[in-house]
Amino acid sequence: MSGTGRRPLTIWLIAGEESGDQLGAKLMPALKAALGDRPVAFEGVGGDAMAAQGLRSLFPLKDIAVMGFGAVIARLPSLVRLVYRTVDAIVQGRPDAVVIIDSPEFTHAVAKRVRRRLPSLPIVNYVSPSVWVWRPGRARKMRAYVDHVLALKPFEPAAHQRLGGPPCTYVGHPLIERLDELRPRDGERPGIDDDPINLLVLPGSRRTEIGRLMEPFGAALGLLAARTPRPVRAIVPAVAHLADEIEERARAWPVAAEIVRGEAAKHAAFRRAHAALAASGTVSLELALSGVPMVIAYKVSKLEEQLKYVIMVNTIVLANLILGENVIPERVQWDCTPEKLVEALLPLLSDSPERRAQLAAFARLDDLMSTGDEAPSARAARIVLEVALPSEEGQMRPVGQISPSGRW
Repeated sequence: MSGTGRRPLTIWLIAGEESGDQLGAKLMPALKAALGDRPVAFEGVGGDAMAAQGLRSLFPLKDIAVMGFGAVIARLPSLVRLVYRTVDAIVQGRPDAVVIIDSPEFTHAVAKRVRRRLPSLPIVNYVSPSVWVWRPGRARKMRAYVDHVLALKPFEPAAHQRLGGPPCTYVGHPLIERLDELRPRDGERPGIDDDPINLLVLPGSRRTEIGRLMEPFGAALGLLAARTPRPVRAIVPAVAHLADEIEERARAWPVAAEIVRGEAAKHAAFRRAHAALAASGTVSLELALSGVPMVIAYKVSKLEEQLKYVIMVNTIVLANLILGENVIPERVQWDCTPEKLVEALLPLLSDSPERRAQLAAFARLDDLMSTGDEAPSARAARIVLEVALPSEEGQMRPVGQISPSGRW
């Protein structure tokens, strides 16, 4: 049956912060492509990227984009109101499916309440919560309100199966769609013995992160300059909403820093870099895919520090988790001192065993993260539709069954 004349679909997408907005913005055109000429309308909560694809957000994304226990608690009353506002809008609109994207503090609160009021509405969770890190009981609880999880990390489906979570499929990390932007062209990255040393300094994408890391990172640069005879060029890719603050704080550093702004400039800096000092987060995977050896650092509040007693993994570095080995050194909390950062950085600035070990591990990532010929956004869209669209008999279509044409 062709798409002509078939009823239009309505899909709700709910993102909680900028990274989710980017995922949603890639999912939307992939869904349109999978549906062919069947019309689809998107509603929900998102930011500028999803708006550019046609989403009219129920409220601005910045109203819920808060991170950390303290920030969530401080904003709790307004967040609760927005949860119920979102639930009411979904129940009133009765879409064909809901896709919640990351930010579980907000999106899962919505999903639980929607499931109680619309029990048959399909709900897909795009980006698994870190149930393999802490609070593993969340996986089993998610079965009550999530029909399928779309995982960005290749080890997550096995983790959900082990923990009794919902059905889970690895759809691929969006970064593997951007390898051409991350990897240097011939001659673009200087040799490791060429001067100056191009050192990326990435203090984070949230205000709390840069507040805790800019000072030790700057002090580390000063020590590094004193301990190596080679000139060091510090390059700081800054996220747009914090670029001015990062530039202001960097003026206090003992080494001059080059602040670069925007995604294109950031990726160009990655392609030229010899090594990096970075805050923990997705950036470790970006750097690894780009082939940049690194040291990862992080500091948290005293309240968040207590999580170390319930965390079930022996690394916080995403690239280490995917590789299955702790090849990237991490300096966390009390170990995040200028002296210890420099001690870990220095071997990466020459053709050392430590540098070669990281580069050899990074070379395995393509195979570990492969999705074959299917792009991550296309795979995610396919599974959303497999879960969301009823078959001709009115039953939920089993995941893995798609029409021969590849369209619905």
